[in-house]
Amino acid sequence: MINEMTTVLEPCQLPDFVETRYVKEITNRALTYIKAGFPVHFRGPSGTGKTTLAMHLASKINRPVIMIHGDEEFTTSDLVGGEYGYRIRKVVDRFVSRVVKTEEDMVKRWVDNRLTIACKYGFTLIYDEFTRSRPEANNILLSILQEKMMDLPVGRGGEEPYLMVDPDFVAIFTSNPEEYAGVHRSQDALRDRMITMDLDHFDYETEVAITQAKSKLSKPQVEMIVNIVRGLRESGRCEFAPTIRGCIMIAKTFKITPSSKNGVFTQICQDILASETSRVGSKTNQTKVKEIVKELIEKHR
Repeated sequence: MINEMTTVLEPCQLPDFVETRYVKEITNRALTYIKAGFPVHFRGPSGTGKTTLAMHLASKINRPVIMIHGDEEFTTSDLVGGEYGYRIRKVVDRFVSRVVKTEEDMVKRWVDNRLTIACKYGFTLIYDEFTRSRPEANNILLSILQEKMMDLPVGRGGEEPYLMVDPDFVAIFTSNPEEYAGVHRSQDALRDRMITMDLDHFDYETEVAITQAKSKLSKPQVEMIVNIVRGLRESGRCEFAPTIRGCIMIAKTFKITPSSKNGVFTQICQDILASETSRVGSKTNQTKVKEIVKELIEKHR
């Protein structure tokens, strides 16, 4: 029985999801690996659509979805389950009218967590940014992905020392590159059990389509914004390359202030792109980015 602490998601199509030829190709390859029995791992920089693609892939598999977000503080019990609170049983014996016997029995209550539930019921697991969890917390995944069985903790109860993974169980992982802050290096043994698909920034057609779907701006307006963002990315002169998120943020803000003929649009682009491509407090880089953005706006206006 699924406990009330676990949220199970329906495998439905995401609203405003854009499926261009580029996206279809990635999805079809990933589905091929899933059908062959292999977990899929989407790896790439922030803003390259890893989580969105994982959820889209899950909707194609059409099984209930369990989602886990990697966390530095995770232990194995946060994935598998643990003892949460107590269950109390009280028996009152009134067989003899003048004598009342009372017995109380208190035992710890075991609750399965998300990984166990996904394995037991054959759900699709999305483990988002799994390398933000410490490697030792993820060791439980080794036998699940290879031998298709989960070692059960002694405190869980029951006679079997392990759980056989349901044949319908599917695992989809996402992660940022190892040089990102807060990211741990995954075990080689775990990486060997999954097929990694490295994602880069979307192609031009996809970036235009996604930005237009999210903002509802006209195509010429969206193309101007995407050209500015891609121009900054291709310049190679900022700490972090701007992503589709920058396009969407500019487009949504531009929709409120629809004028590219005054300084407002320039300031919007500068604020958003300098923020996205610089570390917090890196004023020198932000100034440089703002100058490049101003030049790009003049070029594509």
